[in-house]
Amino acid sequence: MTARSDVEARPVGAGERPAVRRITTAEIVDSLRRGLDDFRAVPTHYLLYGLVYAVAGLILVRAAFDAALLPLMFPLVAGFALIAPTLSVGLFELSRRREQGHEARWWHIFGVRRHAAAGPILVLDLLLALWFVLWLATAAQLYAAVMGPAPSTLGAFLAGILTTPQGWTLMLVGNAVGFVFALVAFAVSAVSFPLLVDTDLGLRGAVATSVRAVVSNPGPMALWAAILAGGLILGSLPLLLGLPVVLPILGHATWHVYRRVVGT
Repeated sequence: MTARSDVEARPVGAGERPAVRRITTAEIVDSLRRGLDDFRAVPTHYLLYGLVYAVAGLILVRAAFDAALLPLMFPLVAGFALIAPTLSVGLFELSRRREQGHEARWWHIFGVRRHAAAGPILVLDLLLALWFVLWLATAAQLYAAVMGPAPSTLGAFLAGILTTPQGWTLMLVGNAVGFVFALVAFAVSAVSFPLLVDTDLGLRGAVATSVRAVVSNPGPMALWAAILAGGLILGSLPLLLGLPVVLPILGHATWHVYRRVVGT
């Protein structure tokens, strides 16, 4: 068993299979409410933490308005959801501390990365980052195959996407391919990061448990995925200004979804 800050991780051996519970959609809604409660507990530093998401998102949008990157404008913003779970680890630690009655201060966000979980968390971070890069490369190849060379202006890009048969085909196929990428990323990361923060299970066991949790609860987890996607869309309007509030709430709520669906 490995201590993280002054809160101990629960001992779960690398060969163990944590029980996966069947949950209801009502429990998903309750997890969202509890995530909001965590956000309200100390809103100042939560907002500052969420600002990291907003800055990262704004960088992606700014990069997309480079003419050469116009075809990647939507994939960049949409693909941000693939790597967002990697930024929520500190929020899981804070929710865990509050749940166990320990003091939760802003510096505890960083504490978990200084302990034994840091290695598996980093590896999972890198895997999701590679998945994000693969998504961008796939999107770029798909655009080139369907639409041809990148346009020189934003207006020409939007006209090509919205008013031509090739653009409609690209949207249809691109969304289908993007759904596959998002589904894999969601299954792998739905509860794996909270598991790594909370237990000594290890990377392989955490990912396997996350996949089992999604497969065992298709309805509730589909609702949760829809809430995550909807929250990201709302938080992105206008100009990603809602992300400092929306993403921390979703991050904390993810912890509570994990606590309901996984028994360790």
